[in-house]
Order: sequence, then C-alpha cells, then structure tokens
Amino acid sequence: MSKPTFLHQLAQEILKNHSNTLLDLIVVLPNKRAKVFLLEEFKNLVTTNCFAPEIISIEEFVQNIAGIRSIDSVEVLFEFYEVYLAVTEKDNQESFETFANWAKTLLQDFNEIDRYLLDPNHVLKYLENIKEIEHWSVDINKRTELIDNYLSFWKKLPHYYHSLYQYLVGKGIGYQGLIYREAVENLNHFSENNHNRFVFAGFNALNQAEEKIIQHLLAQDSAKIYWDIDESLLHDTFHDAGLFQRKFKSDWIYYKTNPYEWIVSDFSETKNIEIIATSKSIGQAKIAGSIIEKHAQENGSNLQNVALVLGEENLLLPVLHSLPDCVAALNITMGFSSKNNPAQLLLAKLFKLHSNALARSVDNYVLYYKDVLDILTHPLIETYVKADELVFKINKNNYSFITHKKLYELHPNGNELFQLLFQKWDGSAVSVLENLAQILLKIKDSLSYENEEEKITNAFVYSIYKVINKMTSYFDAHRAIDDIKTLHAIYKQVIDVAEVSFEGEPLTGLQIMGVLESRVLDFETVIITSVNEGKFPAGKSTNSFIPYDVKRELGLPTYKEKDAIYTYHFYHLLQRAKNIYLIYNADSEGFDAGEKSRFITQLEVEKRPNHHLTFQYFNADVPNVAYEPIAVPKTESALERLREIADKGFSPSSLTTYIRNPIQFYFQRVLRISETDEVEENIAVNTLGTIIHGALEELYKPFIGRILTVEDLKICMRKIDAEVATQFKEVYKEGEIKKGRNLLAFEVAKRNVLNFLKLELEALEKGDEVQLIALEATYERVLEDSRLPFPVLIKGNVDRIELRNGKIRIIDYKTGKVEQKNVTLKDWNGLTKDIKNDKIIQVLAYVFMYELEAKGREIEAGIISFKNLKAGFLPFQFKSENEKEGIISGEIMKDYLEQIVLLLQEIFDTNVAFEEKSN
Repeated sequence: MSKPTFLHQLAQEILKNHSNTLLDLIVVLPNKRAKVFLLEEFKNLVTTNCFAPEIISIEEFVQNIAGIRSIDSVEVLFEFYEVYLAVTEKDNQESFETFANWAKTLLQDFNEIDRYLLDPNHVLKYLENIKEIEHWSVDINKRTELIDNYLSFWKKLPHYYHSLYQYLVGKGIGYQGLIYREAVENLNHFSENNHNRFVFAGFNALNQAEEKIIQHLLAQDSAKIYWDIDESLLHDTFHDAGLFQRKFKSDWIYYKTNPYEWIVSDFSETKNIEIIATSKSIGQAKIAGSIIEKHAQENGSNLQNVALVLGEENLLLPVLHSLPDCVAALNITMGFSSKNNPAQLLLAKLFKLHSNALARSVDNYVLYYKDVLDILTHPLIETYVKADELVFKINKNNYSFITHKKLYELHPNGNELFQLLFQKWDGSAVSVLENLAQILLKIKDSLSYENEEEKITNAFVYSIYKVINKMTSYFDAHRAIDDIKTLHAIYKQVIDVAEVSFEGEPLTGLQIMGVLESRVLDFETVIITSVNEGKFPAGKSTNSFIPYDVKRELGLPTYKEKDAIYTYHFYHLLQRAKNIYLIYNADSEGFDAGEKSRFITQLEVEKRPNHHLTFQYFNADVPNVAYEPIAVPKTESALERLREIADKGFSPSSLTTYIRNPIQFYFQRVLRISETDEVEENIAVNTLGTIIHGALEELYKPFIGRILTVEDLKICMRKIDAEVATQFKEVYKEGEIKKGRNLLAFEVAKRNVLNFLKLELEALEKGDEVQLIALEATYERVLEDSRLPFPVLIKGNVDRIELRNGKIRIIDYKTGKVEQKNVTLKDWNGLTKDIKNDKIIQVLAYVFMYELEAKGREIEAGIISFKNLKAGFLPFQFKSENEKEGIISGEIMKDYLEQIVLLLQEIFDTNVAFEEKSN
C-alpha cells in the first residue's frame, strides 16, 4: 500500500514514545480483530526481540474495570426470566415465549440507559407518564382490564430494572450496559490501583460511559487517544462522518490544551471508484466474485490487501458460492444470523417432525413422510445417514404416514446418526436437547477440516450446538418447564438473538467482513455490497420502547446517530483505499427491491478532483430465445434400440407418446428412463384408473368364456367394496385411504364400478347377449411393409374383448371424460399428426392385433368413459358422406395401417431427429 495504514502509524508512534515501557502499556482498540493486525505491524517494525504491549478491545477493558463477566443476549434473556418469575405474582406470570416477545426490546432499552449513564428511575417513570397521558381521554371509571394491565406493565419497569441489575451484579455477570455503568462507578478505585499507561486508538462514536472513562484517564495523564479522521470530513460541519469527533474536539476539556490527533488528508488522494448497479442479491454476489477473480489475475492471486465488505449479512452464502477457484485462503469475520444457519434449519425440521408425531397420537408415534424425507435429504444428513434405500421404499410404497416402529423395520441397519434423528421424543425437554446436541456432534465429527466449505459448515453447527447447550443447562435448572411445545417456542425465541461467529487466519488471503468488523483496518482494494438505502446505511428501525423525542431529550442515540456511525465507517473504508467497488441492487420492484444509497449520491455531488468515478449497470445475460427445444439426432445406437423395440413390440401407447412429444418417446422408450417414484399423498388420476381396471378384471374373471347372466352381475355388485379395497391395497400400497381426499377417491372408485355394472345389467335386461372373450389380455401382430426397414411387432394389453349380439366388441376403459367426437374420424390424412386422435389410434391398433383371432366376424371397437357412462359404449366411427360406419371394415384397416406405416417411417428415419414439441 502506497500510504501507511492507521495501524502502521500507531505502531510507529507507540514504539517511538514507549519503546522502554511496552510491558506497562495497554492498547485499547474498538474490536478484537484489529489486535492481530497491530501485532503484525509491530513485528514488521522491530528489529530485536521484545515483549509486545497488551492489546485488548474496549469491551474487555471495561470488563476489567468493572470486574464483571459479560454474558450474551441469550443468557441475559434466561436470567431476566428468572428475575421476572421471582418478582411477579404466580397468577400474573407469563410463559417464556410471551415474556421473550417484550423482554428482548426492554433489555435493549436497559442496555442503552446504562451505557449512557442515565437515571433509570427518571427514564422509566417518564415512559410510564407518557402511557398515562395517552389514556387520559378514557374516563377513569370506564377503563377496561386490558388498559389497566397495560398501564400496570409500565409501572413495573423500574422494579424489573433494579431487580435484574442487583441479581446480575450479585452473580458477577452482566449485559454490556450494566458492565459500563459498574465500570464508571469503579473508575476511581481502578485508577488508584492501576500503574499502566493506556493508548486508545481508532474510535469514532463513544457512549457516555466510554467518554467518561477515557476522559478520566486522559485527565490523569495515564492515557493517550488517537483518532483516525480525514480533515475534509472533520471540518465540514454538515458531514455526518465527523459528527461525533467534532463534538469531542469541541467539548472535551483535554483538547483545550492538547492537539487533536490524528487528522489526516488521505481521502483526497487518487481513487478509482466503480459504482456498479445490478439486479437482486445474487447478481451482487456474482459481480463481487468476478471482481475478485480479475484482481487475482492482475496481481498473481495476491488478495492480501482486498476486503469484501457485506452491507447485508444474508449475502454471505451467495458470495461464498460465487468466489473463484483462485481464492486459496479466506477469512470471514462477521456475525451471521442463526435463522439462516443450515444447522438451525435442520433442527427446525426435527422439531416439526417430532412435534407433529407427538400431536398425532400419544400411543402410536406416527411420522409424516414429508417430515421424514425433509430430514433424510437435508445436506447435513444425506451423505452420512446412507438412507437412499429407505427413501426409495417410502416413495415406492406410498407411505404417507409411517409409524416409528415401521421406520426402523424399513431401515434396520441405520447408523447411530439415523437412530438419533428418529429417536422418540417421549422423555423430558432435557433429554430432547441432549439428543439434539448428540446429533450436532455427530455431524461435526463427520466434517472435514481440510475442506474450506466444511470449515464454514462446522462454524454453523458449532454455533447452534452452543445454543442447545445453553438451553440444556437452563431446562436442567428449571425442570418445571418440561413441555416439548414450550421447548420449541423457547428455541425459536432464542435462535432469533443468536449469531454465528466465524474465525480464521486474518493475515492471509481474502478478507470477508461486515461493516463493523472493518473498523481501524485499511485495505488497498475495497468491494462493498448492498450499498442501498435501508441496508447501507441501515433504515430507521427502532427496536425500543423509548420514543424518538424522549431519546433526543435524554441524549440517547437515534437513527440520526446510527446513520452518522455508518457514514464514518463507509468513508473510513474509502479513506486509504485506491480501488473501490460499490455494488448495489438497482431493482425498484419485487421482494428484494432496492434504492441507491445516499452515500453514492454524496460521492457524486462532493466529487474530489482526484476521484475517478465510473458507473456501470450489469443486466443478467438474458438469451434472445427463452427456450430452445431439445433435438436429438438418430445415431446408430438409437436405431439399434428402435430395432430392438420393433422386435419386442411397439405398444399403441408408445405410438401416441411419439405423436405427443418425440423427445418424451426418446427418453422413455429409447433411453428407458422411468419417472422417479414419489409418495402419492393424494391418489392420482392414473392410479385411480389402475384400481378401477383391476377391480373390473377381478370381478369379471370367473365369467370369461361364457355368456353373462343377470345373476352374475348381481354377484359382482355384492363384491364391489371388498374388491376395490383389495385393489387399493395392491396399487396404492401403504397409502392412507381411510380419510381425507383418498377416502373420497375410494368412494368414487366404488361408485364408478357400480355404475358400470348397472349399465351392463340394464343392457342384459334389454336383451343383449354378452359373452366375455378376454380381460386385460395381451395380443400382438407383426406389421410388414416394404416401406419399413424391418418388420414391426405391434403389441399391447386390451382391457376387454367380448362377443355382443354376434359382433366382436373391443373395449378400452378410460377414467377421464371421452365423448363420441373423440372417436369419430372425418379424414385419414394427418391422423398421426394430431394428438387429439390418440384414442382412435389406440382402439384401431387393438383391432389390428385381434383381427386374425376374430375369424371373419364383424368387429367394433371403442371406449367406455367412466366420466361419461350415460353415453355407454362409444364406438369408433368413420364419417364419410354423412354416414357413420361403426363396423370396422377391411377398407378402414387398410387406410389406418397406411397412416401407421407413415408414422413408423418417420420414427425410423435417420434424417428426422427426436425433436421436442414446444406445446
């Protein structure tokens, strides 16, 4: 880097002024991360061995003064609930989930009150008075219980505050604000008993407690403070980046007699600033990845001085997947919400699975198949459970609901992780939490630490493991809360405030960080994403019970101060950088809509002479053609396969499949790719058709070869219920048919079979003579033609063949609606070009296959539609000169076969590819 970084200058200053007293020096920085970088600067500057000064973060420093250990927001929430139960009458106590809804916000307000050293009684009484004023319009005698309870809540706030404060101090633990207040109280004692010197460096915004501590040590001449502010930002009275430091420079007594250090002039140096607009978050991630790749190519994979700053934490995973292969080393330093954590999503699915099972039945632990598959196919589970066969069995056998016992029977050799995942949650909340902890440990053990991606996964898993451990200790101490539903609710509350922390080797490779993690650090190339209003700077969200005007009056920070903090961080990132890329989402509509950040506008308006701004808009690469139909040329191997099909038999349905879509024919018949089995939760139309076909076959089977009687049909009617149930069991396997839509489908199947038998009975009573010849029988016949390269066997199953009143009748059952027009033909030309003729092609194929067996008898062929049973048998008819022929003559078959030969010629033609039909 051409200009020295802030930490380099700081190291030089410390070595110059404290070279002989480094052991007595404590350097206080805004965050822990900068410590490693500062130590590296010392290492580069010293020529002999020496002891480094102690380097700590401001929070660690304040904890040392206060003598109180900091606890995270999850633990504070639990501790506060403990206090709440102790100070609230049993009849008025709320459940943890209800309590947590308001307690998280209240704790933030307690934290701010303490950090700014305000009188809690004054602030909280102020809030109570405001709420009272809001309800002045309600007559005292007309106040409802709801209003009284509401006002009572505000009266209790001082009691909650003091009770929690004393409780935590008594245990030697605390949230940040409490520790800051205690540190200020203990400041005199600390300074009297302390002989160290302090250097504060790289700060910007300070709360009241921090100001008081630093000013106290400066006044005692035991400390020095070094700021890092550019003169143009500090001296511009309207620029938010210098808001805090202008205040400190003018208000602090120390600066009446001491210089303000350091004011620099780096921001006006030469900078290349590329402002890039794109679409959506994923577009930003892809562009960031391409910038890094370009930089690596130009600098020989050296990414040491490159920082990728994410204005929005949700971009982390898309960015990680968009990084180029040249990124050999990576360091992530940012908080990431546990809500989007893959390990958390797995636990959420486990809660869903077991909660549903518990709710379903106390005696029989029944699991819903979707919940089971969600677990088995989760990325953290799938590789290690080895349950592919189990997934196949569930899909194949239509297990909508699986008992716990049956699950283990289906996968008897399940490993330990499988056992843990589906272990019954029939014990205490603690045992459930211990089970979840064991699952996370098993996943953690299966991860490789050599793989960069799995290192990140390990961080995800470990963060949730810590949350589960905290909850285990809490539930262990409070056995009274022992309900799984409550456990789930508490888990959801806790996970909202938990974060994943990543740690890596900060001195090598690409740096990925959040905005706050960039404090004190300088980089030559900076890429910032989500430079949008509401993201960078953040919006005006106020997670507080204290109104804006009250905050202004009391000196508490508002969104104005929050914006100033973001402004300083933004300009500090740019301060010493030479190459800057600002990426923002330019979509003004949709779920992920964005508006260009005011920071970008500010850079344009206040453009410095040495700043080279360029603007680019990256659109997604949208092809001119939305979709190109698949076309597969006929190779030698494809022709060989077609010959094989011709030898084994073309079914009528395979011919209509080709007409519908040649590419579908190619996949199903040539490549033999079958559809993936999936659980049929609700009975599909084709499944229902199979069940009806099977039931009719079994009912009629005893009467094949003889003439049907009225008594035969009455016997069939009595067997309908049992036979349809048998067919359901055979076809639908373990699927649920006793409730919901499937029960309706079961009744529909019975009604269809009954209505068909009634239709048959009515025909017999009118005098029809029916002799059954075959049911669901397979017939075949070779089609030979000189225009075909080889003979083709036509082969298929015929639903029913009968001799009715002296004529052969070939019947095809259809569960869908078919009308006479669907089996009536006006012209043979184009028969095989239109899929609307598929039923005609099928029934005439059956005639061709059976024609020789008919031995000269007249043949009619057609369809019985279960959705149009009133129409009865719908025969194929050729409409010629206003006459309809129902009997299938030799002339009709000759014309039909002419069209089939043309179709087969096209199928075998090497010049005609298997081309997908777009419609």
